Amino acid sequence: MLAGCYRRLRATGWPVYISANGSFASELDSQLDAPMLIDRRPGRGPLAAFLDASLSIRAERIFAVAADQPAIDATDLQRIAASWRPGDEAVVPAHEGGIEPLAALYGRTAAIREGFRLPSGKNAMRDLIDRLAARFVPCDAQRFRNVNRIGDLP
Repeated sequence: MLAGCYRRLRATGWPVYISANGSFASELDSQLDAPMLIDRRPGRGPLAAFLDASLSIRAERIFAVAADQPAIDATDLQRIAASWRPGDEAVVPAHEGGIEPLAALYGRTAAIREGFRLPSGKNAMRDLIDRLAARFVPCDAQRFRNVNRIGDLP
């Protein structure tokens, strides 16, 4: 699933970084020609990993994309990125089921600024979005379906 996600993201032509707790099996690692950013606070969730990665990446804007979304592709990300307007600090897919903070585009500086200011107990990507000037882009919920078990696969 990670290799497939990686290939779809590479199709954007944008740099791809992988945030993980450690290395992968050699057969998977050989398919991932991307810098790996080691999560320095494993077990603290996606927000902590995203903030750590944001400190290492120097791009003005950073997508956070979870690898467990097999339907998301370059077209989805390009559409989200094209929705960015002056003053935005995040662009977040939204649908009838909610929002997709792990398929969203973030302004790096704003994410770092607000992410490290979150009060104790506020450690979800949604908590970060609440503090940012976020634009919500209507999207098809099926494009962002998470796969958490074998039975979730199409």
